[in-house]
Amino acid sequence: MRDAYIIGAGQSSYGAFPSESYRSLFQIAFETTVDSVENEFDPKDIDEVVLGTLGVGGRQLGLSGPAVTEYVGLNGTPTNRVENACAASGFAVRQAVQAVKSGMADVVLAGGFEIMSDMSSNATKYWLGVSGETQWERLAGTTFSGVYAQMASAHMEQYGTTQEQLSRVAVKNHANGAKNPHAQLDFECTLDDAQAAPVIADPLNLYHCCPTSDGAACVLIVSEDVVSQYTDTPIRVSGVGAGSDKVGLFQRDTYTRIPASEKAAEAAYKMAGIGPSDIDFAEVHDCFTIAELLAYEDLQFCKRGESGEFIECGATEIDGKIPVNTSGGLKSKGHPIGATGAGQVVEVFKQLSNNAGERQLENPIRGLTHNVGGSGGAAVVHIFEKKKGVKT
Repeated sequence: MRDAYIIGAGQSSYGAFPSESYRSLFQIAFETTVDSVENEFDPKDIDEVVLGTLGVGGRQLGLSGPAVTEYVGLNGTPTNRVENACAASGFAVRQAVQAVKSGMADVVLAGGFEIMSDMSSNATKYWLGVSGETQWERLAGTTFSGVYAQMASAHMEQYGTTQEQLSRVAVKNHANGAKNPHAQLDFECTLDDAQAAPVIADPLNLYHCCPTSDGAACVLIVSEDVVSQYTDTPIRVSGVGAGSDKVGLFQRDTYTRIPASEKAAEAAYKMAGIGPSDIDFAEVHDCFTIAELLAYEDLQFCKRGESGEFIECGATEIDGKIPVNTSGGLKSKGHPIGATGAGQVVEVFKQLSNNAGERQLENPIRGLTHNVGGSGGAAVVHIFEKKKGVKT
Protein backbone atom coordinates (compact mmCIF):
# COMPACT_ATOMS: atom_id res chain seq x y z
CA MET A 1 0.00 0.00 0.00
CA ARG A 2 1.05 3.59 -0.60
CA ASP A 3 1.97 5.97 2.19
CA ALA A 4 -0.53 8.67 3.22
CA TYR A 5 0.38 12.16 4.45
CA ILE A 6 -1.36 15.16 6.02
CA ILE A 7 -0.72 18.40 4.16
CA GLY A 8 -3.23 20.65 5.90
CA ALA A 9 -5.68 20.82 8.81
CA GLY A 10 -7.91 23.45 10.35
CA GLN A 11 -10.94 24.06 12.49
CA SER A 12 -13.48 26.62 13.54
CA SER A 13 -13.47 27.77 17.12
CA TYR A 14 -15.48 25.50 19.41
CA GLY A 15 -18.25 26.95 21.56
CA ALA A 16 -21.82 28.23 21.30
CA PHE A 17 -22.42 30.18 18.09
CA PRO A 18 -26.11 31.09 17.67
CA SER A 19 -25.38 33.14 14.53
CA GLU A 20 -23.63 30.25 12.73
CA SER A 21 -24.99 27.14 10.99
CA TYR A 22 -23.39 23.73 10.51
CA ARG A 23 -22.63 24.81 6.94
CA SER A 24 -20.95 28.10 7.91
CA LEU A 25 -18.86 26.43 10.64
CA PHE A 26 -17.73 23.81 8.13
CA GLN A 27 -16.81 26.57 5.70
CA ILE A 28 -14.56 28.17 8.33
CA ALA A 29 -12.83 24.85 8.97
CA PHE A 30 -12.47 24.09 5.26
CA GLU A 31 -11.01 27.47 4.32
CA THR A 32 -8.63 27.37 7.30
CA THR A 33 -7.48 23.93 6.17
CA VAL A 34 -6.82 25.05 2.59
CA ASP A 35 -4.89 28.07 3.88
CA SER A 36 -2.74 25.82 6.09
CA VAL A 37 -1.21 23.95 3.13
CA GLU A 38 2.43 24.95 2.78
CA ASN A 39 2.45 25.34 -1.01
CA GLU A 40 -0.37 26.36 -3.34
CA PHE A 41 -3.46 24.14 -3.13
CA ASP A 42 -6.49 24.13 -5.45
CA PRO A 43 -9.66 22.62 -3.90
CA LYS A 44 -10.40 21.20 -7.35
CA ASP A 45 -7.64 18.67 -6.61
CA ILE A 46 -9.84 16.96 -3.98
CA ASP A 47 -10.91 13.52 -5.24
CA GLU A 48 -13.21 12.54 -2.37
CA VAL A 49 -14.66 13.84 0.89
CA VAL A 50 -15.45 11.82 4.05
CA LEU A 51 -17.26 13.63 6.87
CA GLY A 52 -18.45 12.69 10.34
CA THR A 53 -21.54 14.00 12.12
CA LEU A 54 -24.12 12.60 14.50
CA GLY A 55 -26.84 15.05 13.48
CA VAL A 56 -27.63 16.17 17.02
CA GLY A 57 -31.18 17.44 17.15
CA GLY A 58 -32.08 15.66 13.93
CA ARG A 59 -30.60 18.26 11.58
CA GLN A 60 -30.11 17.09 8.00
CA LEU A 61 -29.62 13.45 8.95
CA GLY A 62 -29.76 12.42 5.30
CA LEU A 63 -27.12 13.70 2.87
CA SER A 64 -25.55 16.04 5.40
CA GLY A 65 -22.17 15.51 3.72
CA PRO A 66 -23.15 16.82 0.29
CA ALA A 67 -25.06 19.62 2.02
CA VAL A 68 -21.82 21.08 3.37
CA THR A 69 -19.48 20.27 0.47
CA GLU A 70 -21.84 22.02 -1.95
CA TYR A 71 -21.73 25.05 0.37
CA VAL A 72 -17.93 25.35 0.05
CA GLY A 73 -17.79 24.88 -3.72
CA LEU A 74 -17.13 21.14 -3.87
CA ASN A 75 -20.43 20.25 -5.55
CA GLY A 76 -19.96 17.07 -7.58
CA THR A 77 -17.08 15.74 -5.48
CA PRO A 78 -17.92 12.25 -4.13
CA THR A 79 -18.91 12.80 -0.48
CA ASN A 80 -19.67 10.24 2.19
CA ARG A 81 -20.99 10.70 5.73
CA VAL A 82 -19.65 8.56 8.59
CA GLU A 83 -21.66 8.11 11.78
CA ASN A 84 -19.88 6.51 14.73
CA ALA A 85 -21.12 8.77 17.52
CA CYS A 86 -18.30 10.81 19.11
CA ALA A 87 -15.75 8.92 16.95
CA ALA A 88 -17.46 9.89 13.68
CA SER A 89 -14.73 12.09 12.22
CA GLY A 90 -11.95 9.93 13.66
CA PHE A 91 -13.36 7.15 11.50
CA ALA A 92 -13.75 9.64 8.62
CA VAL A 93 -9.99 10.26 8.80
CA ARG A 94 -9.43 6.49 8.82
CA GLN A 95 -11.57 6.07 5.69
CA ALA A 96 -9.69 8.88 3.97
CA VAL A 97 -6.38 7.19 4.75
CA GLN A 98 -7.75 3.89 3.42
CA ALA A 99 -8.83 5.57 0.16
CA VAL A 100 -5.37 7.08 -0.32
CA LYS A 101 -3.43 3.95 0.66
CA SER A 102 -5.54 1.73 -1.60
CA GLY A 103 -4.85 3.92 -4.63
CA MET A 104 -8.48 4.91 -5.21
CA ALA A 105 -7.76 8.58 -4.51
CA ASP A 106 -4.75 10.90 -4.28
CA VAL A 107 -6.31 13.80 -2.35
CA VAL A 108 -9.07 13.27 0.25
CA LEU A 109 -10.70 15.77 2.60
CA ALA A 110 -11.80 14.31 5.94
CA GLY A 111 -13.60 16.17 8.69
CA GLY A 112 -16.69 16.65 10.76
CA PHE A 113 -19.17 19.16 12.13
CA GLU A 114 -21.89 19.51 14.75
CA ILE A 115 -24.30 22.06 16.22
CA MET A 116 -25.30 21.20 19.80
CA SER A 117 -25.86 24.42 21.71
CA ASP A 118 -29.33 25.44 20.53
CA MET A 119 -31.33 22.71 22.25
CA SER A 120 -32.76 22.46 25.74
CA SER A 121 -30.79 20.39 28.26
CA ASN A 122 -33.44 17.65 28.12
CA ALA A 123 -33.28 17.48 24.33
CA THR A 124 -29.49 17.38 24.48
CA LYS A 125 -29.58 14.43 26.90
CA TYR A 126 -31.99 12.63 24.55
CA TRP A 127 -29.81 13.13 21.49
CA LEU A 128 -26.57 12.27 23.25
CA GLY A 129 -28.28 9.19 24.63
CA VAL A 130 -28.80 7.75 21.16
CA SER A 131 -25.11 6.81 21.20
CA GLY A 132 -25.61 4.57 24.23
CA GLU A 133 -27.54 1.31 24.28
CA THR A 134 -30.96 2.70 23.52
CA GLN A 135 -33.36 0.27 25.18
CA TRP A 136 -31.57 -0.48 28.45
CA GLU A 137 -29.54 2.71 28.98
CA ARG A 138 -31.19 5.75 27.39
CA LEU A 139 -34.86 4.69 27.77
CA ALA A 140 -34.09 3.44 31.28
CA GLY A 141 -33.01 6.97 32.18
CA THR A 142 -29.23 6.58 32.15
CA THR A 143 -27.29 9.60 30.87
CA PHE A 144 -23.73 9.53 29.52
CA SER A 145 -22.47 11.22 32.66
CA GLY A 146 -24.15 8.39 34.55
CA VAL A 147 -22.46 5.74 32.40
CA TYR A 148 -19.00 7.26 32.87
CA ALA A 149 -19.72 7.72 36.59
CA GLN A 150 -20.14 3.94 36.80
CA MET A 151 -16.75 3.52 35.11
CA ALA A 152 -15.17 5.99 37.53
CA SER A 153 -16.71 4.29 40.54
CA ALA A 154 -15.44 0.89 39.39
CA HIS A 155 -11.92 2.25 38.79
CA MET A 156 -11.89 3.90 42.21
CA GLU A 157 -13.07 0.69 43.85
CA GLN A 158 -10.67 -1.61 41.99
CA TYR A 159 -7.52 0.53 41.93
CA GLY A 160 -7.96 3.16 44.61
CA THR A 161 -8.20 6.04 42.13
CA THR A 162 -9.30 9.24 43.89
CA GLN A 163 -11.66 12.04 43.01
CA GLU A 164 -8.72 14.45 43.35
CA GLN A 165 -6.90 12.54 40.59
CA LEU A 166 -9.99 12.94 38.38
CA SER A 167 -9.91 16.67 39.10
CA ARG A 168 -6.21 16.92 38.18
CA VAL A 169 -7.13 15.93 34.61
CA ALA A 170 -9.47 18.93 34.46
CA VAL A 171 -6.87 21.31 35.92
CA LYS A 172 -4.24 20.18 33.37
CA ASN A 173 -6.55 20.39 30.37
CA HIS A 174 -7.90 23.79 31.34
CA ALA A 175 -4.31 25.07 31.69
CA ASN A 176 -3.62 23.89 28.13
CA GLY A 177 -6.94 25.13 26.76
CA ALA A 178 -6.25 28.60 28.16
CA LYS A 179 -3.42 28.77 25.60
CA ASN A 180 -5.67 27.69 22.70
CA PRO A 181 -7.54 30.52 20.92
CA HIS A 182 -10.08 27.99 19.56
CA ALA A 183 -11.01 26.51 22.97
CA GLN A 184 -14.55 26.85 24.29
CA LEU A 185 -13.66 26.92 28.01
CA ASP A 186 -10.44 28.90 27.63
CA PHE A 187 -9.75 29.57 31.29
CA GLU A 188 -7.58 27.98 33.92
CA CYS A 189 -9.00 26.39 37.05
CA THR A 190 -7.44 25.47 40.36
CA LEU A 191 -7.61 22.09 42.02
CA ASP A 192 -9.86 23.65 44.66
CA ASP A 193 -12.21 24.94 41.91
CA ALA A 194 -12.35 21.49 40.31
CA GLN A 195 -12.93 19.76 43.64
CA ALA A 196 -15.67 22.13 44.79
CA ALA A 197 -17.85 21.96 41.65
CA PRO A 198 -21.44 20.70 41.95
CA VAL A 199 -22.04 16.97 41.51
CA ILE A 200 -23.41 15.85 38.14
CA ALA A 201 -23.37 12.06 38.58
CA ASP A 202 -21.46 10.94 41.66
CA PRO A 203 -18.42 10.71 41.73
CA LEU A 204 -18.28 13.04 38.68
CA ASN A 205 -18.82 16.76 39.18
CA LEU A 206 -19.16 19.64 36.73
CA TYR A 207 -15.40 19.97 36.21
CA HIS A 208 -15.16 16.26 35.41
CA CYS A 209 -17.45 16.68 32.35
CA CYS A 210 -16.80 18.28 28.95
CA PRO A 211 -19.17 20.90 27.51
CA THR A 212 -21.56 20.49 24.58
CA SER A 213 -20.22 22.44 21.63
CA ASP A 214 -20.70 23.76 18.13
CA GLY A 215 -17.79 23.40 15.73
CA ALA A 216 -16.16 21.88 12.67
CA ALA A 217 -12.73 20.54 11.73
CA CYS A 218 -11.04 19.30 8.53
CA VAL A 219 -7.89 17.43 7.46
CA LEU A 220 -6.36 17.05 3.98
CA ILE A 221 -4.77 13.64 3.32
CA VAL A 222 -2.77 12.90 0.17
CA SER A 223 -0.77 10.05 -1.35
CA GLU A 224 3.01 9.72 -1.55
CA ASP A 225 2.68 10.22 -5.30
CA VAL A 226 1.50 13.84 -5.01
CA VAL A 227 2.61 15.02 -1.56
CA SER A 228 5.68 16.89 -2.84
CA GLN A 229 3.39 19.21 -4.84
CA TYR A 230 1.88 20.56 -1.64
CA THR A 231 4.56 20.54 1.05
CA ASP A 232 8.28 20.19 1.69
CA THR A 233 7.67 19.03 5.27
CA PRO A 234 5.24 16.08 4.98
CA ILE A 235 3.64 14.50 8.04
CA ARG A 236 3.18 10.78 7.50
CA VAL A 237 0.23 8.74 8.74
CA SER A 238 2.31 5.90 10.14
CA GLY A 239 -0.29 3.95 12.11
CA VAL A 240 -4.04 3.39 11.97
CA GLY A 241 -6.10 1.14 14.22
CA ALA A 242 -9.78 0.73 15.04
CA GLY A 243 -11.96 -1.40 17.26
CA SER A 244 -15.60 -1.87 18.17
CA ASP A 245 -17.51 -3.43 21.06
CA LYS A 246 -20.96 -3.94 22.51
CA VAL A 247 -22.71 -0.56 22.68
CA GLY A 248 -24.01 -0.82 26.25
CA LEU A 249 -21.57 -0.60 29.14
CA PHE A 250 -23.57 -3.23 31.04
CA GLN A 251 -23.04 -5.68 28.17
CA ARG A 252 -19.24 -5.74 28.59
CA ASP A 253 -17.04 -7.83 30.85
CA THR A 254 -15.25 -4.80 32.32
CA TYR A 255 -16.08 -1.29 33.53
CA THR A 256 -12.42 -0.30 34.02
CA ARG A 257 -11.11 -0.72 30.45
CA ILE A 258 -12.33 0.16 26.96
CA PRO A 259 -11.44 -2.94 24.90
CA ALA A 260 -12.16 -1.13 21.61
CA SER A 261 -9.45 1.40 22.50
CA GLU A 262 -7.00 -1.35 23.39
CA LYS A 263 -7.60 -3.09 20.06
CA ALA A 264 -7.29 0.17 18.10
CA ALA A 265 -4.03 1.08 19.86
CA GLU A 266 -2.47 -2.35 19.35
CA ALA A 267 -3.25 -2.20 15.62
CA ALA A 268 -1.90 1.35 15.24
CA TYR A 269 1.33 0.56 17.11
CA LYS A 270 1.80 -2.58 14.99
CA MET A 271 1.30 -0.70 11.70
CA ALA A 272 3.68 2.07 12.80
CA GLY A 273 6.24 -0.45 14.03
CA ILE A 274 6.63 1.35 17.36
CA GLY A 275 5.47 1.09 20.94
CA PRO A 276 3.82 3.54 23.34
CA SER A 277 7.21 4.74 24.64
CA ASP A 278 7.94 6.13 21.15
CA ILE A 279 4.99 8.56 21.25
CA ASP A 280 5.98 12.17 22.01
CA PHE A 281 2.47 13.52 22.74
CA ALA A 282 -1.18 12.54 22.39
CA GLU A 283 -4.69 13.90 22.01
CA VAL A 284 -7.02 11.48 23.83
CA HIS A 285 -10.79 11.28 24.29
CA ASP A 286 -11.56 13.00 27.61
CA CYS A 287 -15.33 13.50 27.41
CA PHE A 288 -15.19 12.86 31.17
CA THR A 289 -11.98 13.00 33.18
CA ILE A 290 -12.20 9.27 33.97
CA ALA A 291 -12.06 8.67 30.18
CA GLU A 292 -8.62 10.28 30.02
CA LEU A 293 -7.36 8.11 32.89
CA LEU A 294 -8.70 4.99 31.13
CA ALA A 295 -6.97 6.14 27.93
CA TYR A 296 -3.56 6.30 29.67
CA GLU A 297 -3.96 2.61 30.48
CA ASP A 298 -5.66 1.44 27.27
CA LEU A 299 -2.94 3.15 25.19
CA GLN A 300 -0.27 1.61 27.48
CA PHE A 301 1.21 4.94 28.59
CA CYS A 302 1.17 3.46 32.09
CA LYS A 303 0.36 0.12 33.71
CA ARG A 304 -3.22 -0.95 34.38
CA GLY A 305 -4.56 0.71 37.49
CA GLU A 306 -1.78 3.31 37.72
CA SER A 307 -3.34 6.18 35.73
CA GLY A 308 -4.25 8.11 38.87
CA GLU A 309 -0.61 8.19 39.94
CA PHE A 310 0.40 8.95 36.33
CA ILE A 311 -1.58 12.21 36.24
CA GLU A 312 -0.55 13.05 39.79
CA CYS A 313 3.20 12.85 39.04
CA GLY A 314 2.88 15.30 36.14
CA ALA A 315 3.76 12.82 33.38
CA THR A 316 1.04 14.16 31.07
CA GLU A 317 1.61 17.88 31.72
CA ILE A 318 2.73 19.97 28.74
CA ASP A 319 6.33 19.68 30.01
CA GLY A 320 5.96 16.11 31.21
CA LYS A 321 7.11 12.71 29.94
CA ILE A 322 4.23 12.47 27.43
CA PRO A 323 2.06 15.59 27.14
CA VAL A 324 -1.62 14.72 26.72
CA ASN A 325 -4.29 17.03 25.32
CA THR A 326 -2.13 20.06 24.65
CA SER A 327 -5.18 21.53 22.86
CA GLY A 328 -7.17 21.44 26.10
CA GLY A 329 -8.89 18.23 25.06
CA LEU A 330 -12.63 17.79 24.94
CA LYS A 331 -12.76 19.05 28.53
CA SER A 332 -11.55 22.58 27.72
CA LYS A 333 -11.33 22.86 23.94
CA GLY A 334 -14.86 21.45 23.55
CA HIS A 335 -16.68 18.44 22.11
CA PRO A 336 -18.75 19.10 18.97
CA ILE A 337 -19.40 15.37 18.51
CA GLY A 338 -18.91 14.99 14.76
CA ALA A 339 -15.87 17.28 14.65
CA THR A 340 -13.97 15.94 17.65
CA GLY A 341 -11.81 13.24 16.03
CA ALA A 342 -10.73 15.47 13.15
CA GLY A 343 -10.12 18.29 15.63
CA GLN A 344 -7.67 16.07 17.50
CA VAL A 345 -5.74 15.59 14.23
CA VAL A 346 -5.72 19.37 13.74
CA GLU A 347 -3.83 19.73 17.05
CA VAL A 348 -1.31 17.04 16.06
CA PHE A 349 -0.78 18.74 12.70
CA LYS A 350 -0.16 22.06 14.43
CA GLN A 351 2.29 20.58 16.92
CA LEU A 352 4.23 18.66 14.24
CA SER A 353 4.24 21.79 12.03
CA ASN A 354 5.45 23.99 14.90
CA ASN A 355 2.31 26.13 14.70
CA ALA A 356 0.77 25.49 18.13
CA GLY A 357 1.53 28.93 19.55
CA GLU A 358 1.94 29.24 23.32
CA ARG A 359 1.38 25.50 23.84
CA GLN A 360 4.00 24.42 21.26
CA LEU A 361 6.11 21.42 22.29
CA GLU A 362 9.83 21.32 21.54
CA ASN A 363 10.30 19.59 18.17
CA PRO A 364 7.95 16.60 18.64
CA ILE A 365 8.39 13.74 16.13
CA ARG A 366 5.34 11.51 16.75
CA GLY A 367 1.81 12.33 17.86
CA LEU A 368 -1.14 10.03 18.57
CA THR A 369 -4.89 10.64 18.45
CA HIS A 370 -7.47 8.52 20.30
CA ASN A 371 -11.18 9.00 19.56
CA VAL A 372 -13.98 7.01 21.28
CA GLY A 373 -17.62 6.62 20.24
CA GLY A 374 -20.22 6.50 23.03
CA SER A 375 -18.86 4.76 26.12
CA GLY A 376 -16.60 2.54 24.00
CA GLY A 377 -18.77 1.03 21.27
CA ALA A 378 -16.15 2.21 18.76
CA ALA A 379 -12.64 3.61 18.95
CA VAL A 380 -10.00 4.71 16.47
CA VAL A 381 -6.30 5.52 16.99
CA HIS A 382 -3.95 7.29 14.56
CA ILE A 383 -0.19 7.83 14.77
CA PHE A 384 1.46 10.65 12.81
CA GLU A 385 5.14 11.42 12.40
CA LYS A 386 7.52 13.80 10.71
CA LYS A 387 11.04 12.91 9.66
CA LYS A 388 13.57 12.94 12.50
CA GLY A 389 15.81 15.96 12.42
CA VAL A 390 13.28 18.06 10.53
CA LYS A 391 12.45 21.20 12.48
CA THR A 392 9.39 22.69 10.86
